[in-house]
Amino acid sequence: MRFIHMADVHFDSPFTVLASRENLANERRLEQRKAFADTIEYIKENEIPFLFISGDLYEQKYIRKSTIEYINNLFKEIPNTKIFITPGNHDPNIKNSFYQQFKWNENVHIFTNKIERIECDGVDIYGYGFNDFQMERPKQDIEIKDKNKINIFITHSSLDGEKEYIKYNPFATSELKKLDFDYVALGHIHKKSYNDYKDQNIVYPGSTVSLGFDELGERGIIEGEISEQKELKLKFIPVKEKTFEEKEIDISLLNSEEDLIEKIREGNLEENKFYKIILTGKRNFDFDESKILDILNIQNIIKIKNQTQIKYDIKETAKQVSLKGLFAKQILDQTNQANEEEKQKLLEAFEIGMDILNKRWIYWE
Repeated sequence: MRFIHMADVHFDSPFTVLASRENLANERRLEQRKAFADTIEYIKENEIPFLFISGDLYEQKYIRKSTIEYINNLFKEIPNTKIFITPGNHDPNIKNSFYQQFKWNENVHIFTNKIERIECDGVDIYGYGFNDFQMERPKQDIEIKDKNKINIFITHSSLDGEKEYIKYNPFATSELKKLDFDYVALGHIHKKSYNDYKDQNIVYPGSTVSLGFDELGERGIIEGEISEQKELKLKFIPVKEKTFEEKEIDISLLNSEEDLIEKIREGNLEENKFYKIILTGKRNFDFDESKILDILNIQNIIKIKNQTQIKYDIKETAKQVSLKGLFAKQILDQTNQANEEEKQKLLEAFEIGMDILNKRWIYWE
C-alpha cells in the first residue's frame, strides 16, 4: 500500500510574524493553499490510495467556511483516495467545529476522541483525535486485531515530552514500538523526524508550510510504501513555497548605519525565503534596528536582531571619572608592562569587565 502523510498545515493561520509587512500574511495563506493543492495533484497523478492528515489541518479560531470548502473541493478531485484526518489541539473535533458542522466528501474519515479501527482491503487504520484544545491520552487500550494485515496508527501527539506536554496526548517512543504498528503517522511537532533508514516507522512529517522563524528550512510531506512483506520505504517530498531562514552578519569592521545597510543589501538574499538578519560582532556605532529595516524596505527581510556587543575604547574609557574609568586605567597600566600574549588576555578581561559593569549600571538605574 502507498500513502501520503502530512500534518500541521494550519490553514488560515494569522501569520503574526509577517504582520509588519503589508499583504505578506495574505500571500502566505495563498502559499498554504498552493502547497496543499500541489499535494492533491501529486496524489492524483500517482494514484496514491491513502492520505493521512495527522492534525492541525486548520486553525479553529480563524478558519473560514470558504477555506473548508476549498479543502473539501480538492478532496473531491481524488475520489479513489481514502483520506483520514485526526484532529489536533488547534483544530479539535468540538461541537462548533467544521468537522461536525460541515458535510465532508465521502472519501473523508474524521476521527473522534475514541480509538477507532477502520478496515480497508488488506489494511487496518487505527486512530483518534482531540475533542478539545487540550487532551490527555484516552484510557482505552490500543491493540492490533489482525497482525496479518498492514496496520497503521494515526494521531496528533507529543512524543517523549516533558511534564508540560501531558495535555497534548503524550506517548513515549517505547510505548509506540510495543504496539507494533507498521507505520505511526504523527502530527503536532513541526520539525520533521524523518530519516530514510530502514527501521524508522514512527514519523513526524513536520509542518507543511513553516509558520515562522522557529521553523527554519525545508518543509514538506512524506510519501510511503509498505509491501505485502511489510517492508517500509519512505521519501520526503519538499514543498516549493518560501522557507524561513536566519542569516548572520558580522558588523565588527563597519563604522556607520550606511555601511550596515550596504552590507545587508550585498548579502545575496534569495527571493524565495523570508529572512531574520542576526547582527553579530563588536559594534563601532549605535543604530536602531526598526529604522534600518524601514530604510532597507526589502519585503522578505522580516526581522533584524541585534546580538552585537559594544566595542570598547580602553584609552577613552580610562579618561572617565567613574568606576569604569578606574577599571580601564588599571588594565591599561598593566598592559604597558605586559608581553603580547599577556596584553591580549588583559584586553579580553577588559571587554568582559565592561560588559559586566554595563549590565550592573542598567540594573542600578
